[in-house]
Amino acid sequence: VVLLDFAKAQGELGWLTQPYGKGWDLLQNVLNDSLIYIYSVCNVLEGEQENWLRTNWIYRGVAQRIFIELQFTVRDCNSFPTAGGGSCKETFNLYYAESDVDYGTNFQKRQFKKIDTIAPDEITVQDDFASRNVKLNVEVRSVGPLRRKGFYLAFQDLGACVALLSVRIYYKRCPAVLRGMARFPETVAGVDSQTLAKVQGTCVEEAVADQAPALHCNADGEWLVPIGECLCRAGYEKVGESCQACPPGSFKATVSLSGCQPCPPHTLPSPAAAAACPCQDGFFRAPADPPADPCTRPPSPPQGVTAVGLGATVQLRWSPPADPGGRGDVTYSITCEQCWPESGECRPCDGGVRYSQTPRGLTGTGVTVTDLEPHVNYTFTVEARNGVSTYSHHRSVATTTISVNQTEPPRVTSVSLDGRTATSLVLSWTVPPRQQSRVWKYEVTYSKKVRPVSQLQPTTPKSITSTHACPPSISPPILAPIHVTSIRVTPPSTSPPSLPTSMSPPSVSPLHPHHLHPCPHPCHLHPCHPSICVTSILAHIHVASIHVTPLSVSPPSMSSPSLPPPISPPPMSPGGREQLLGAALRGHLCHPPQPFMIITEYMENGALDKFLREKEGEFGVIQLVGMLRGIAAGMKYLANMNYVHRDLAARNILVNSNLVCKVSDFGLSRVLEDDPEATYTTSGGKIPIRWTAPEAISYRKFTSASDVWSYGIVMWEVMSYGERPYWELSNHEVMKAINEGFRLPAPLDCPSAIYQLMMQCWQQERSRRPKFADIVSILDKLIRAPESLKALADFDPRVSIRLPSTSGSEGVPFRSVPEWLESIRMPQYTEHFMASGYSTIEKVLQMTAE
Repeated sequence: VVLLDFAKAQGELGWLTQPYGKGWDLLQNVLNDSLIYIYSVCNVLEGEQENWLRTNWIYRGVAQRIFIELQFTVRDCNSFPTAGGGSCKETFNLYYAESDVDYGTNFQKRQFKKIDTIAPDEITVQDDFASRNVKLNVEVRSVGPLRRKGFYLAFQDLGACVALLSVRIYYKRCPAVLRGMARFPETVAGVDSQTLAKVQGTCVEEAVADQAPALHCNADGEWLVPIGECLCRAGYEKVGESCQACPPGSFKATVSLSGCQPCPPHTLPSPAAAAACPCQDGFFRAPADPPADPCTRPPSPPQGVTAVGLGATVQLRWSPPADPGGRGDVTYSITCEQCWPESGECRPCDGGVRYSQTPRGLTGTGVTVTDLEPHVNYTFTVEARNGVSTYSHHRSVATTTISVNQTEPPRVTSVSLDGRTATSLVLSWTVPPRQQSRVWKYEVTYSKKVRPVSQLQPTTPKSITSTHACPPSISPPILAPIHVTSIRVTPPSTSPPSLPTSMSPPSVSPLHPHHLHPCPHPCHLHPCHPSICVTSILAHIHVASIHVTPLSVSPPSMSSPSLPPPISPPPMSPGGREQLLGAALRGHLCHPPQPFMIITEYMENGALDKFLREKEGEFGVIQLVGMLRGIAAGMKYLANMNYVHRDLAARNILVNSNLVCKVSDFGLSRVLEDDPEATYTTSGGKIPIRWTAPEAISYRKFTSASDVWSYGIVMWEVMSYGERPYWELSNHEVMKAINEGFRLPAPLDCPSAIYQLMMQCWQQERSRRPKFADIVSILDKLIRAPESLKALADFDPRVSIRLPSTSGSEGVPFRSVPEWLESIRMPQYTEHFMASGYSTIEKVLQMTAE
């Protein structure tokens, strides 16, 4: 915005000169065939000079910084005789003064402040005058910030020959603009180059913004740094820099940059500017259904509902509806009605009827109903529902009826001893109250106690003799749990250890996993034919390891004299239980490389990570790959046994004198159920972040696939000779790096095939990671073809540099290239980087794959 233009005023400004009548003078001249007015001074031959030219008072307005553009000529002092007597100058000075009022002709030099000394770029010499080739100079200066209502400019001549052809005073502003569907008003530029004026914009019609749009106006009148944006409302789409309504038959559901979409199936044509299309009659849309999905309807009734009865139990079966209504969330609900044929009375089934699953929201196509009454007709109604059934008055049901004539006897829930004499016992028991009407008699059976058989010796036969009579109508068989114990061979000088005798049912005791075989062999020992049971036992195990304990029928207060009194185990901490559970798990493992109890084996070279650091650079690639193959084989065995290790790391791999690696430390191991999608969820405890898969960190769900991720980290540890994964990054930084897609770079001299296998193990989606069986197969092929290990992996330095940091260093945690190379154990490449021009971290980050 121009505040003053001397050239356009055509000499009508009437500027003040001092001293009056001398010095500066207003003249007419011809330039480029045009008549112009100029202010000129040229008193170079009159000694010392101080001539002032002051403008009129100029109203500032909204300007904060003004720009002064000068067009002038300066004559060469050498073109004057005797060079102007020694007082000739080729420069002049520019001043300004602020004021709130016009002082008229009152000129006070002390009020003015110097802006600059103006020197020409080109000087007009004598020959230029002869050829009428005047050298024109243009200079621009700025002043600010200005605070008074107006200001003056003044020009000081100290003995130069100067002609002012043009003086133009203006300020800058950012123009009004429409950007990002937001209008920004005209704005005066900032005070200086470092200041940006923030300007709020206004969204166009039918547009909104979560964050108010803004632009920044700089000192040069340019718009910079946009913030926020405007988006078209639902029902409107962006066309150019405006929002237009969606045409009929289309819709737009959200505030976004997306365009309008045609209405989906089973909807009615929408009006203009629609955010959704209405559903056809009989079709509905659930609250969670996106507007872009077709409208759906309730399902048809279930098909083939059948009821098969067996005593007081009924198996209900049905098939899915022929029409699910266009949805995949069909569920089933079951209601029951019971009718008595004698009276014809019917009512809903009472709470005593039990279902194998909750009869509401079933996703399967079958259920078992129990505890039904005899001589009653039952009608079962199966209703199919989906997400829009609530909005329809029609029910999709199918029914079936079954008559229950006979039911099985009720279940006795508990038996207690109320009294006893030398020849009798007084017993009582409980039956659910609602089932007592179905009982017409009770039958009580008993068995007699026999002496325990113990102290069996190897290769010595032992007979079992019953001491009571055996009328076939009285004595029932006796259940004899067989506990098999492992007896170690001891030197003659020592006595065999005493093994505990257990009265518990045949199972693996968690407190004594080394005493009991995990699979005891129970059999029915008949008092009249005991040899049958012994023969059955000998078919499975050696007689030297048999300990027979008869099942006592005495109440808890009557104990066998040959058995020690029961001992309550002492309270145990959660950590102790974890240790015992780990020991019990190891007891189940039996792998061909003996011994199978690896906790007892002495591994001469100790932990793998420490061993590799001590032997750095001493092994060939084939030896390292052989170690990896041994670890993978062990993990393949664990995976096939449905075990997840959860703490696979080089520190938990032991190495013997033949460089054979074996998996150890099962402190975090857990068994998985026999299911391809089985997971183990932990409720707490520490997790080794650097070795753990991202889904296990985030959701604490462990699978064999999470062990595969950990195996990839172990591969990296082996190929880098025990280097710490992710170096000095904190656990938080490691998690952030993994979630942003970063992976460890290839170690030095790592074969490309090995690094590719690492990257497969580190797939974000666990289903895409290889199985341990696949890993063993791949490593076997690489070992049989050593030439495949000669190609080395490309080293990308940007991977390790760009690992994110929470230290505020913008993701570049290294200050110099040598520091970074030292951190990744590659200082030998420092000279190569420097010689190639990569002297700073920023230049390394700009490297490409080529």
